[in-house]
Parts: sequence; C-alpha cells; structure tokens
Amino acid sequence: MKRIGIIGGGQLGKMMTLEAKRMGFHVVVLDPTPRSPAGQVADEEIVGGFHDSEKIERLVRSVDVTTCDLEHVDTPTLKRLYDQGYEIAPSPYILEIVQDKLQQKTFLKEKGLPVPRFAPVVDLVEDVKSFGFPVVQKARKGGYDGRGVFVIKSEEELAKALTGETYLEEYVEIEKELAVMVARNKKGEIACYPVVEMYFNEEANICDVVIAPARVEEGQKKRAQEIAVEVVKALEGVGIFGVEMFLSKDGEIFVNEIAPRPHNSGHYTIEACVTSQFEQHLRAILNLPLGSTKLLTPAVMVNLLGEKGYSGPAKVVGFEEVLKIEGLSVHVYGKRETRPYRKMGHFTVVDEDVNRALAKALAAKKILKVISEG
Repeated sequence: MKRIGIIGGGQLGKMMTLEAKRMGFHVVVLDPTPRSPAGQVADEEIVGGFHDSEKIERLVRSVDVTTCDLEHVDTPTLKRLYDQGYEIAPSPYILEIVQDKLQQKTFLKEKGLPVPRFAPVVDLVEDVKSFGFPVVQKARKGGYDGRGVFVIKSEEELAKALTGETYLEEYVEIEKELAVMVARNKKGEIACYPVVEMYFNEEANICDVVIAPARVEEGQKKRAQEIAVEVVKALEGVGIFGVEMFLSKDGEIFVNEIAPRPHNSGHYTIEACVTSQFEQHLRAILNLPLGSTKLLTPAVMVNLLGEKGYSGPAKVVGFEEVLKIEGLSVHVYGKRETRPYRKMGHFTVVDEDVNRALAKALAAKKILKVISEG
C-alpha cells in the first residue's frame, strides 16, 4: 500500500484524502490545526505549521510521495529533501516559482506564454504613470482568495495601495475569466480537462461560481487548452495544475495565475467527469496512467462562503431544502469556525442543459448559507 503525505489539511487535502482512501492508499497529513478537514479522514495527522522544517522532514521521510494542498510552504526544506531523492510532487522548485507571482509571470513570459504587461514596483507613483489608470497592483507573495490584489483607478487611490513587495500589471478589459485543469505524470503523459468559466464575488474578489463547459467559441476553448498544456509542459510539472486565464474583450487569452495543485475551478469534476481532479492528481504524482477527462454532463459549482457578518462556530442552514433540487450535491468541508467569505464548502448541480444547471445553482445559492451558532 502506497503511503501519501499531504502538506495542508484544508478542503483540497480532504478531497484528495477521500480519493486516496477509496483507492486503498495510506494518507498522512500535516496541518497546524488538530482535526483539520483532511485530518478528520486521513490515517494520520501530524500537527505542525507549513514552515515547520522538522515536522515537514518527518512527514516526507515517512511516506512514498509528498504533495501539497497549498503552495505557501517551506520550500528550502523540501528542496533539500527532493535533492536527496525523496519523491515530492510537484517539485519544490515549481512551488518556489509559483510562490512569487512576479517570478511566475517572468517565467511565463520567458517561455513565450501570453501574459499581460507587468513590471515590479520600484517607485509606485512613477511606475503607475507608465501604465496609466486603471492599473492592477498585486502582492508578490502570500496573496490568495482575493487578498493581495488592488485596482488603482486614480491618483487619489494611490494612498490605499498595497504595501510590501508588489508589482503592477496591465488592466485587461475582461470578457470572461477562464480556467483549465491539466495533469502530467513523470512519464510526461498529459491529460487536459474542459475549459470552464469562473465568476467572482465582487466584494471579496473570490471565486463564487464555476460553469462547465465554458460558454465561449470552440476556437477559444481550443486556444485556452493549448495554452494551459504549454504552461504545464514549460514547468515540467508532475501532478494536476489549475491554469487561470483572462479572455479579453478583443478575444485574446492571457495567463493570469497557476495553481500547482487541485483547484477550486476543478471541483465540478467530482460529479461531472469520468476522473475527478483529485483522483487525477494522485494518479499523476504516483506516475500511474492518467484517467479520462471526459465531461459526462454539464455542471455548475458554487462556493459555499461564510456569510458576511458571521464569525464563530459554523452552522449550515438550508441544507434539507437544497437537497430537493434534482442533480445537486453538497460538500461541507468540516471547518469548525466560520468567518465572512471563508470557503466552508461547495455544491455542484449537474444537468443536461448548462443554463438550466446554472438556474438551479443560483436558486440554491439563495437558500444554502453558512452562519455562526447563536
């Protein structure tokens, strides 16, 4: 029985663990929170931080292959162990590139992949002048789920700009935000999933709704898949990767960000594809044959976010009512504490007609909520 180590015990780690247990593997999770979502279903949980070198080394040495459910981890320790011959996938050298978004963009540009114009911030006022308004300012490290991104629309807003190490990116007039999941194993075999549309909660700038397949032209779908595959080939990645892209108003496609792991935009694959993104990730990191990425049915995935104004012990309301909706499946992650916009779960609606699935999903979104006790 193969032993799989996962750094990170959040929802991605949990869904990865559930697939691993179904396939008969032994799972050890590392997370700072005792009884983390993944820790609740894994064989073992090591309680430790993502930069706890000693605990990370203990995990890596105890398993056949180590992977991550987040990229903000102790790469120096992982690189040392990887160089000693321990199996870590994706490579910590890839994690290092992805951790720094300026380095990520530079890598993509050097590989000839389409990205918006960007430049590091040296003198914010002068640098903004060279781009003009509006311009997007992004934190180089640590940003996720809407954090670390600020659109500067005027000189007055410069006072609200992000501090720390940042870079500027051209503001792209976006028609749609797209994403593609791509898997690659050590043999170099590649499996590419359908293109999906992503919609974001405007207040929190966090992914809210994912529609599969994307409602764009066939040529645009083909181009997006080609770009996503080229990204993973350029990285020589092992595992599954989420490639987020912009479709501009004039029909161009740009790479926005890479996630070197299962990704929010791939949750729909659990119900809608032959092989879920989580099973595919395991196949890839264990160098097994990759599974079919065929879309069996259109689907819409909605993130179940903590309601604004609620913090504390989590309480799900509307559960029984939404289960009456045909084709709907609910995933609750098992996080004990809720807070505004925290990802507490998701639900997926499948239907032969994608627009009907979307209508059902938006109806369910008004009913299913996460609040706090009391």
